[in-house]
Amino acid sequence: MISIHSHIDDIAAADWDALAGKQPFISHAYLAALENTGAVSEHNGWTPCHLAIRDADQQLTAAMPLYRKTHSYGEYVFDWAWAEAYQRHGLDYYPKLISAIPFTPVTGPRLLAQTETTRKHLLAAAIAIAQESGDSSFHLLFPPAIEASLAQDNGLLSRHDVQFHWLRGDWRDYADFSDALTRDKRKKLRQERRKVSDAGVSIIRKRGSEISEADWAFFYRCYSNTYLEHRSTPYLSLAFFLQIANAMPQSCLLVLAYQDGQPIAAALNIIGPDRLYGRYWGAAWGPAGYVGNLHFELCFYQGIEFALEAGLDAFEGGAQGAHKLARGFVPVATQSAHWLAHPGFSDAIDQHLNREREAVASWQSELEQHKPFKPSPSQ
Repeated sequence: MISIHSHIDDIAAADWDALAGKQPFISHAYLAALENTGAVSEHNGWTPCHLAIRDADQQLTAAMPLYRKTHSYGEYVFDWAWAEAYQRHGLDYYPKLISAIPFTPVTGPRLLAQTETTRKHLLAAAIAIAQESGDSSFHLLFPPAIEASLAQDNGLLSRHDVQFHWLRGDWRDYADFSDALTRDKRKKLRQERRKVSDAGVSIIRKRGSEISEADWAFFYRCYSNTYLEHRSTPYLSLAFFLQIANAMPQSCLLVLAYQDGQPIAAALNIIGPDRLYGRYWGAAWGPAGYVGNLHFELCFYQGIEFALEAGLDAFEGGAQGAHKLARGFVPVATQSAHWLAHPGFSDAIDQHLNREREAVASWQSELEQHKPFKPSPSQ
């Protein structure tokens, strides 16, 4: 039996998490925090309509995070041009249906099921809902490769992009990692870190219960400042961060920068079972003013150090940013899958995506030639 739920709390947390696995962003607690604090709501253009499939004994056998959208903000798979094309032809692109983690460009499971057959049922159910509701389209954003392949095999259009991730090598610690870089890149990283230290800045990493409410309040001030600097409005509230701090404390890593004993900047990371995710950063500069390279220190180098110390396999520093390549990150492919109700637009976008995938593959190949590491002895 398939059901649609307007709030994640309509589905038992234990049942959802049993299907979702251990990635923090797909957890019931994370999705509930988004909804309970109003970041995800009909008012904000994100209407939850989560899918659940239950067997004859009412046991949850499959689920999907699903939202009806009236805009394309907070997705990081940019379809503004598609919406404009619809508008030029007198058609409505919104509302549309998406399966994604709001405001979170992180690859992870979306079709929460144990078998391929049940995953197909979830895909088919989502498309059926879009058709019945008159939605223009259905979008599966940042699925893992197995789900992206399944979607493509079942007729969805495939879109590719590139992010930059730090991937663990055979390094014991940060010194080993640094030594693996080319001479120029190693020198650049050391100079950037030294400038932060020479500015009298000290760094403290706090995890879980070590993070106080005052720390969270300061972080939120910094987070908000980042949006204000770009003349934008934060998606998330302090209440959201306090809720995840309470519900999933060991997943939270806060990196704080101090100067003259006062906090001046902060970066939030989320810890998964095998990787670290860089999420938000900001600054509230002290009397000494702006500190160059502090963003790189808090958002990149501290994360790499922590990942090495914690034995994590990877560190995802967020969407986009080719500048990460020079700082130890490498290009990694991401995918999305798309179904469009209008046959003409579906064909046109399919042709566009074929060309776009070729361009993305070429770009990724070029980026591979500029990795910051010394050649291995076998090369």
